[in-house]
Amino acid sequence: MPERAAASASERAAPASETVDLAPETVATASETADSASETGDPAAGGEPARRTARRTGRLVTLVLGGLTATPPLAMDMYLPALPEVTRSLHAPAATVQLTLTACLAGMALGQLVVGPMSDRWGRRRPLLAGLAVYVVATALCAAAPTVEALVALRLAQGLAGAAGIVIARAVVRDLYDGVAMARFFSTLMLISGVAPIVAPLIGGQILRVTDWRGVFAVLTVVGAVLAAVVWLRLPETLPAAARGVPPAGTEPKARGRRDGGVGAALRAMRGLLADLPFTGYLLTGGFAFAALFAYISASPFVIQDIYGASPQTFSLLFGLNSVGLVVVGQINGKLLVGRVSLDRVLAVGLTITVFAASALLLMTLGAFGRVGLAPVAAALFVLMSAMGLTLPNAQSLALLRTRHAAGSAAALLGSSSFLIGAIASPLVGVAGEHTAAPMAVVQLAGALAATACFAGMCRPWRARTGGRNGNRLPSDEPEDKRAEDMSAKTARAE
Repeated sequence: MPERAAASASERAAPASETVDLAPETVATASETADSASETGDPAAGGEPARRTARRTGRLVTLVLGGLTATPPLAMDMYLPALPEVTRSLHAPAATVQLTLTACLAGMALGQLVVGPMSDRWGRRRPLLAGLAVYVVATALCAAAPTVEALVALRLAQGLAGAAGIVIARAVVRDLYDGVAMARFFSTLMLISGVAPIVAPLIGGQILRVTDWRGVFAVLTVVGAVLAAVVWLRLPETLPAAARGVPPAGTEPKARGRRDGGVGAALRAMRGLLADLPFTGYLLTGGFAFAALFAYISASPFVIQDIYGASPQTFSLLFGLNSVGLVVVGQINGKLLVGRVSLDRVLAVGLTITVFAASALLLMTLGAFGRVGLAPVAAALFVLMSAMGLTLPNAQSLALLRTRHAAGSAAALLGSSSFLIGAIASPLVGVAGEHTAAPMAVVQLAGALAATACFAGMCRPWRARTGGRNGNRLPSDEPEDKRAEDMSAKTARAE
């Protein structure tokens, strides 16, 4: 990116123990892996050895950010097979043990609102390392929890600390990439976050063959410690000192001139972001689409096994197949569509497919086509889940394209809103009991329609095609000479 390429030496003079600088060619060539050298600089300037080094650095950053993205699903889903054993071991009712999941989810949602603004004020590395340290300690204490009440409290702490990985991973992507490269990188993260829920229960089940539920938390502790060490040694600081604490556009001139931290600065940054109507529109679009996803996760075990009589093995197969569909479509989005088709158009297609799939599912569950078996319902769920590979990464990318100086706060709002809206939607799938799939389909359709309404009414994607403000277009959508002119202007401002 031009800003990174033009960063002054003084901005990159932090102590080595605290900041590891990204060389300009490293950032540019990391984006080259997404075929976006036009937005990120000229990777050829350093020669072939520099390009090879930069590619290795880009892959390492990808693996680290992927590990941070995979940590929450691992913490949630690796523990699922152990729930019955926890109930017996701690002599607690199942409903109370379920609170350990709710506490972890709530912690992840609320923690992002705290850590995101912190990363805008103090940089990415320090809040991330602090969060990982607390995560490791909390996870280790979970393994030694004497009562279910202590386990619930520690799971809350684990979620609060683990939120650092979610929100800062998004913020780092925004720091390093722009336009097409950012959208493609989010598709890569979608691949990781889609695979993690598939393999996590399998890993948890294998761990339970050799140890008890406490061993699951012991393994999670080791994974967290290894990830913290890799971040400490290898993840660079991606937010220059000069860019920290700068409120986003839309805030008052006085506030934009201050670089103070604290709750007031965080609230001002978030207020400025939410004042941007398209940003809020993309935030709500992704949040309501996530509600449809959460409805599927919450209700599908009961729908597929109890209502349609499938075995647990069949359910696991269908769940994995749907996750594979999401991952494959996400990679098609990142590798083939992004850069060739505008993100708004791809997002619109994803939302349309989601609405049609949810409508078909609702009609089937209400008996509009007579009595249907598992196959048509599973097909509708597969189409709906696959469409998330078009919807979620592009909604996040388009929202983050609206901001640069408050990427941490923006990522916090995106993550927290998705978790909170999903958490509200999840209990609604059981309002009519466990013997009908209609509530799940209603919640999914309502979420898809709400997402579509927010996208059309607040983001107004047609503005870029009718000469409106160029807020939703990618750099690659502009003429080459216009991009060069903008890059020159940005470089001059950075200098």
